[in-house]
Amino acid sequence: MILGAPTPAAAVAPHGHGRVTLDELFRRAAARRPGAIALVDAPNRQKFTDGAPLRLSYAEADRMISAIAGRLRRMGLPTDAVVGIQMPNIVENVLTILGVLRAGLIAAPLPLLWRHADTVTALARVGAKALIACRRVGGFEHCQLAMHVAAEVFSIRYVGGFGAGLPDGVVPFDDLFTAAKLDAIPPLDRDSDAAAHLAVTTFEVGEDGPMPVARRHLELLAGGLCALLESRMEQDASVLSAISPSSFAGICLTLVPWLLSGGTLSLHHPFDADSFARQRRDERAATLVLPAAVAFRLAETGLFAREGPTAVLAVWHAPERLTASAEWPDRDAVLIDVPVFGEAGFVAARRGIGGRPAPIPLGTVAAPRDVKDAVAIVELAKTETNTLALRGPMVPRHVFPPGIERSDQPHFEIRRDGFVDSGFPCRIDSASQTLVVTGPPSGIVNVGGYRFPLCALLATIGRIDAGAALAALPDPLTGHRLVGTAADLDAMAAALRALGVNPLVTAAFGERGEHILREVVAAG
Repeated sequence: MILGAPTPAAAVAPHGHGRVTLDELFRRAAARRPGAIALVDAPNRQKFTDGAPLRLSYAEADRMISAIAGRLRRMGLPTDAVVGIQMPNIVENVLTILGVLRAGLIAAPLPLLWRHADTVTALARVGAKALIACRRVGGFEHCQLAMHVAAEVFSIRYVGGFGAGLPDGVVPFDDLFTAAKLDAIPPLDRDSDAAAHLAVTTFEVGEDGPMPVARRHLELLAGGLCALLESRMEQDASVLSAISPSSFAGICLTLVPWLLSGGTLSLHHPFDADSFARQRRDERAATLVLPAAVAFRLAETGLFAREGPTAVLAVWHAPERLTASAEWPDRDAVLIDVPVFGEAGFVAARRGIGGRPAPIPLGTVAAPRDVKDAVAIVELAKTETNTLALRGPMVPRHVFPPGIERSDQPHFEIRRDGFVDSGFPCRIDSASQTLVVTGPPSGIVNVGGYRFPLCALLATIGRIDAGAALAALPDPLTGHRLVGTAADLDAMAAALRALGVNPLVTAAFGERGEHILREVVAAG
């Protein structure tokens, strides 16, 4: 699916990747290094989902990607149908995203902590035709959730799953790993501008819930190049990521640099420090992708210094906290700050001498910074309402689904001049003429990268118990933390779970949360 007039690819994704799709990048790496290790699971995988940890070569991963694509095609899904994907940070998640793209479909990765309510809204707004999950996440029967979601989203025709003991009606995918023979699928007939087709839709969270934000291969490549160039990632690099590919930043900081370098991608389901250290050692990972708060805590333990030269991509889901962040304590690891502005985009900058973060520039941002022939990635500006706006190669150019802007449905707005308003309040520092992000978007709560519209939460809670209260308190690690009180905490938590509300919200109604909230109220 191409929205609008095709853009000359060379103008959007330089360095020879202008007309290349993500699947083509994978195929190139597989042809060059078929026996090299491509994807690796965390060693503690069985603690949070079914199956032993996987370790696949490029040839093995390529076979599985084709098998997933073939099954999706044989299920009768039309070209450019949207397929929801909701799994932990495991090998099957990556294989499914690439399999969806190889089949000529549009991948819609969903945050794992989204439960019934948000997932139903998101998939209904994009008219998803299928949803693929895994049987178990921790003690939660995740494929059961997928079946309940499908029952409420009229467009969903199939639910697929990985894992043993899937519920009736779920199409199994695990058997593809052991199938003796796989049916060949014909190559997808795309035009010559394949990279301009939509590849992925993620979801921005606004006051009216999740809104689809669709990206072409071109925008994904631009974001991935930003991470690759700023981190100085080498060919055949070993990357270890604790960030799931369920957002634009997650995809661009993990999947795309891995595909561009043709190296190894190790996946870590957040977060187990011992398991992470073991992965880093075993895979000799020189590039790490981590939430910023976790990166600083690991640096204080000396982990990075013990294991040799390292580049750490630190993801700031609450970018307003970057300016006041502590000095980077580890001189043996290079820190690359990545402030993320929701689904609009992100920037990346290496910390220099002194360990302090680089300012966010006003105007064009290139990668790598301070290099003569750097590649322009994004342009930043302050709107008339003092919020941060972005445009450029990584920023979406069209609304999705087509025509939604002519309806009364909430949608991700793109201005005529190409700028997208991120909603993050900002100001311009008069001395340096740089941008300073001053807070989160109005009405949005951010807990460790999971974003919620506060007004909708309060309305839901009020319908259950008119005397209940919920507060979003600033937190130096997660952005916000939620604490609540109600006449019957257990009953409130149970009622929220029954409505399919995110578990981060239901967890706020515990004795500790009530105690904190009372202290805040008492303090005025």
